[in-house]
Amino acid sequence: MTEENASNQGLRVDDFDFHLPPELIAQQPPAERGQSRMLVMDRATGALQDAQFADLPSHLNPGDLLVLNDSRVIPARLYARRTTIRDRQAATGLIEVLLTQPEPRAPSPPENSRAPSLRVLSVARVGDLNPQPASENIWHALVKPGRKVAVGERLEFPNTAGEIELTAEVLDRGEFGERLLRFDPVEDFYAALDRIGHMPLPPYIRRDDVTADRERYQTVFSRERGSVAAPTAGLHFTSQLLTALAAQGIEVARVTLHVGLGTFAPLRVDRVDQVHLHRERYSISPQAAAQINAAARSARRIVAVGTTVVRTLESASASGQLTPHSGETEIFLSPGYKFRIVNALLTNFHLPKSSLLMLISAFAGRENVLAAYHHAVQQKYRFFSYGDCMFIA
Repeated sequence: MTEENASNQGLRVDDFDFHLPPELIAQQPPAERGQSRMLVMDRATGALQDAQFADLPSHLNPGDLLVLNDSRVIPARLYARRTTIRDRQAATGLIEVLLTQPEPRAPSPPENSRAPSLRVLSVARVGDLNPQPASENIWHALVKPGRKVAVGERLEFPNTAGEIELTAEVLDRGEFGERLLRFDPVEDFYAALDRIGHMPLPPYIRRDDVTADRERYQTVFSRERGSVAAPTAGLHFTSQLLTALAAQGIEVARVTLHVGLGTFAPLRVDRVDQVHLHRERYSISPQAAAQINAAARSARRIVAVGTTVVRTLESASASGQLTPHSGETEIFLSPGYKFRIVNALLTNFHLPKSSLLMLISAFAGRENVLAAYHHAVQQKYRFFSYGDCMFIA
């Protein structure tokens, strides 16, 4: 627990629960991108206003800096066959493998060396100026069912014709289905993912992915591939709206945070001060750093599009002024945190008892946020990834 989060002492994860009827969980995106509702909330008073996302320009001012996360979702949900089965253990059917994060490239270990532990492989830290580039060969993954997938097993990943596109060895195992996989080299790993992978829709979307999800579970401004879940606040934007905002005098900056377990993993502790998030990779370009620093110096409003942008900016500003760099962050923002950079926030509605709901509560107050969620349920807003949004300022 950091000093800035000190006032979360005594808070329990259950303090961030709320009742959500299952029928309010959006199973499909709106018929057209941008046709979402938007609940506007005054950060100071908690006052609420029902609106449409199309009204966003009227809530922004010339000179505001809108910060987007341009990470692109990869088709990270794969299906594999186990090829090395222990004695007396019956072979299983296809298992689900969700890639969560690549390992930074590192020098090859000495021959016969033991695979490093899942807990120590992530070597970059917030503020690293020259992090190692990500490897295409070694990935963290969640395997389901994973209880019997052992270290040393080999997995084969077939296409629909039954041809093997990828093969991998299980190097290490962790809790809750986590595995470390080393893929055999192929000519173009990401092209293979495009052929055999599925869009990693979250489990509360209770359907298989379809072709349309390749576009709709992706922001129109995405360009840096690497996320295994969408930065969902950005899903509402259209190219036309971004053009209109620029004409209105709204400046736009782009940062990158690749969404992984740090964003969507469930919390398995009782107290807020026990929460520890997985690390996620982020990058801030020289142009973005200059834009954000200039807006902060001139006291212009910095509007984060999504919690991933909040975590990126607040991580990168921990030592003061932002500098262009890449690194990893495990920052956890909860009530008591003092925000350094972000002044306003566009965000979707989040799961009960989640770290993201705690982040929103840190920004606008737990009581205000839970009251807003109660209002959203009463007014039948659509929740979660393909649902509606909130604008908090």
